[in-house]
Amino acid sequence: MLLGLLGAFGAALCYGIGSVLQAVAARDTETAEGLDPRLLLRLVKSWRYLVGVGLDGLGFVLSIAAVRTLPLFVVQSIVASFLAVTAIVGAIVLKMPLRRADKIGLAVVIGGLVLVGLSAAEDRAVAVSRAEEWGVLVAAGLLALLAIPLARLTGASGAALLGAIAGLAFGATSVAARMLPGSLAPDQLFSQLGELLRSPATYALAVAAAVALLTYSTALQRGTVTQATAPLVVGETVAPALVGLLLLGDQPRQGWGWVAALGFALAVGGAISLSRHGEITEDTPREGTIGAGPTMPAPQRN
Repeated sequence: MLLGLLGAFGAALCYGIGSVLQAVAARDTETAEGLDPRLLLRLVKSWRYLVGVGLDGLGFVLSIAAVRTLPLFVVQSIVASFLAVTAIVGAIVLKMPLRRADKIGLAVVIGGLVLVGLSAAEDRAVAVSRAEEWGVLVAAGLLALLAIPLARLTGASGAALLGAIAGLAFGATSVAARMLPGSLAPDQLFSQLGELLRSPATYALAVAAAVALLTYSTALQRGTVTQATAPLVVGETVAPALVGLLLLGDQPRQGWGWVAALGFALAVGGAISLSRHGEITEDTPREGTIGAGPTMPAPQRN
């Protein structure tokens, strides 16, 4: 369980730092019309985006390891704290002062994570049916279809709705990772490859990750970071937590249910309060500069 907690906190750290690098690239890149996969091709021309994606990839691996050993409500609330990391990086590296509300938000996130950590129980192995695996794949496909008309919306509504789709897709990746068959230990991965390729959860993870990446990158071009990120945090935490509790046998320590619920609410609420961090202004560093400017770039998740 300790390794799972360390993996979840490591994922949040990677996501928080990676967001600083990726957001400037997202805002520096030509705005996409609708849900255009070519946006990703334009983004990979930025070194910031590539390094940020690398950090996100490491965070993704750490989060998969975490969801294999811990309940989803624990992992997702910890991962949502990447916004606290983003706020701290902004204060230290970009000299962006924290407002009193930001400091309160950080304290709330930390307090919530302490409660979640104390209430965590080691995950129980629960058999997952093939129908449930197919269900996650169908859900990922529906999110992709729903994103197409929503991507044509502009302004605050477009940013919020695409952010929500991205959050649900990120949540679907966690649920799919939890459902993957067999062991994902490096020394056993090759022997499990055939079983993984036959599992719908493997393809659900890939589809959901692609949808999340594209919709959130598009959402950041539609509106403010708060408009895009607040619904993302809700979608990527609440939905998988409910799936874990209702279908996957997740549970807190005996008698600690109220502590887990309070900690989860505080961690998610505090993260949402910090989602304004990274608002891009004209003073934000552009391509060719490193760490210049007083304003924090918008958080980007993958």
